[in-house]
Amino acid sequence: MSSIANNGISVAIDQNEYLAEGAGTVDAVVTVETGADFVAAGPEPQRLEVLIIDCSGSMATDRKFEGARRATLAALDVLKDGTRFAIIEGTSMARLTYPSDKPSVSVNRDTRAAARRALDKLRPNGGTAMGTWLGLTRQLAKKHPGAMVHAILLTDGKNEHEEPAGLAAEIKQSEGIFTCDCRGVGTDWQVEELRTIASALHGTVDIVADPANLAADFTAMTQTSMAKAIPELTLRVWTPAGATVQFVKQVAPTIADLTARRADTGPQLGEYPLGAWGAEDRDYHVQVRVEPAAPGREKLAARISVVAGDEVVGQGLVRAVWTTETELSARISRRVAHYTGQAELAQVVQEGLSARKNGDVATATAKLRRAVELAAESGNEGTAKLLRGVVEVDERNGTVRLRARVEAADEMALDARSTKTARVRKEG
Repeated sequence: MSSIANNGISVAIDQNEYLAEGAGTVDAVVTVETGADFVAAGPEPQRLEVLIIDCSGSMATDRKFEGARRATLAALDVLKDGTRFAIIEGTSMARLTYPSDKPSVSVNRDTRAAARRALDKLRPNGGTAMGTWLGLTRQLAKKHPGAMVHAILLTDGKNEHEEPAGLAAEIKQSEGIFTCDCRGVGTDWQVEELRTIASALHGTVDIVADPANLAADFTAMTQTSMAKAIPELTLRVWTPAGATVQFVKQVAPTIADLTARRADTGPQLGEYPLGAWGAEDRDYHVQVRVEPAAPGREKLAARISVVAGDEVVGQGLVRAVWTTETELSARISRRVAHYTGQAELAQVVQEGLSARKNGDVATATAKLRRAVELAAESGNEGTAKLLRGVVEVDERNGTVRLRARVEAADEMALDARSTKTARVRKEG
């Protein structure tokens, strides 16, 4: 393992740098860690919190709207005084509920009370068009240049009142403008729909089956948002002539494929946005294809830099050394192997659940059996527990079969949380 720290940010590289003669694929796990001192050293950023509440007619059932109202107020209670905020009423259109006459207001005792009164007047009625909700959030964000903008989007249903292309366009236009955590209440919404939004906007997705639990979830999301003080970090990857980046994936704490987000910024140079940061660490799997060299030769396969604004604040090197010694080239980095398995775990869970919905029992059973194996091998206890709600495992012989009856909330929780990974500590 190699590690380079600079200005409070460390970049550590885990890899087996030895390649067999003729091989050209280099894998590395890059750990980026931001220290608390580095995060605290910068000026307190201006913040805007946007709370997007589904007010469609279906929210009137099962106390979902009452839960959403309480959750919104709970989020406001933990915002620091002086933080700007706004509340959006989401139906088949988006309307600014509070404040109604300006892009945002500062949190204080009076504005919290006024927001409560505005929420009391809302009545669930209408449809669902999430693209318009994102569009209004983007407009608000642009009224606050330089601010860190975080949104929470809550819905209980599917995006039924606009074309899929419209939602896709709004997601695309919102990338890099604000971050967005998505929550589905109840079981009538689509995990993949919210995951698409959250993934593109550097957020999280989850189910809150019981509306009574929304307040605690909103509180946690808001506190996490307030702990982030670095508006944006960027992973800059340089490769030598003849080498190409195959993929860049975040692999912990959750899986997110960043490959398609690459922006070419120079010869053999690409940048991948990492979103807002607090004091935390994240792991990335980078795979590079290089031209093979003769045994004994060493090449720099990639230079990985972490950039804040225009400043390089951390850097690590990915190397390739060719050898005829099988003992060296056959070694697999423990962390690379672990996260490769975690990526497969997320994939087979989602494929298995999709096959189950389509009535393909054989494929669903095979995929979810593999998921049970991978969760056990990697120590991913969270996913292993969720799998038990969908499949039955015979402890005597390891036989896996689909449950005859599965609660919708259990299935959706497994789907939504399938990208959460078990961490593995750094080598060396």
